[in-house]
Amino acid sequence: MSITALVSPVPDADEARRILEEELSKSVYVEARPNLLERIISDILRAAGRFIDGLGGLGPGAGTLVLALGAAVVVVLAIVLTRPRSTARGPRREQGVFDGGARLSAADHRNRSSVLAADGDWNGALAELLRAIIRSAEERVLLDEQPGRTASEAAVQLGGVFPSAAAEISWLAELFNETRYGRGAASHAQYERVAALEARLSAAQPARTGPPATPAAPR
Repeated sequence: MSITALVSPVPDADEARRILEEELSKSVYVEARPNLLERIISDILRAAGRFIDGLGGLGPGAGTLVLALGAAVVVVLAIVLTRPRSTARGPRREQGVFDGGARLSAADHRNRSSVLAADGDWNGALAELLRAIIRSAEERVLLDEQPGRTASEAAVQLGGVFPSAAAEISWLAELFNETRYGRGAASHAQYERVAALEARLSAAQPARTGPPATPAAPR
C-alpha cells in the first residue's frame, strides 16, 4: 500500500485506523509472522489507536497526514520483518544427493566424511555418510544407479531394502534436507548416530524383496 493510497482521498481518524488494521490483518502478515512479531504489531496497533484518539485537537488535514505517514512506516516495517519467514515457508525443491563431478566410491565418501568430521563440519560429514550409504547399496546391487536421486527418494528405496532401519533412514534424509536446504545444523551426536547407521547398513543383509530364486536343475 502506497502513502498516496493512504492520504488521498483524506480519511478521518476512524477510517485511517480501520485502513491500518485491515492492512496488518492480511494473510501475508498473519501467516508469516512469528509470535514475537505478532506481539510487536499488536503493541503498534494499540499505540496507533491511542495516537489516533489524541489527534482530536489537530486539524483534519494535518492529523490525518501524520497518521498516514505513521501507517505507511508500520506497513513497510511489517513487510520487511515478515518477508524472510514467508520466503522460508515457500515450497522447497530437493536436488540430487550427489554433487556434480567425478563418481566416488562408498569408501571415498566415508573418507571424506572423516576428514570433514575432524574439522567439525558436521553438516558436510553427515552428507558424505548419506552418500556412502547410497553408493554402498548401489555397489552391492541393492539399488539401481539413479542420477539425480534425492534424499527423500533414497529414503523410500533404502527403507524397502532395509525395513528394520526404515525409520532411521527417513530421519537421516530429513536431517540432510534440513541442513542442506534449510537453516539446520547437524551436531556431533547426530553425526555419531549417522555413522553408526552407516556401519550397520554396510554389514546388514538386505531383506528379500521378491520371490526366492528358483535353483537351477542339475545336469
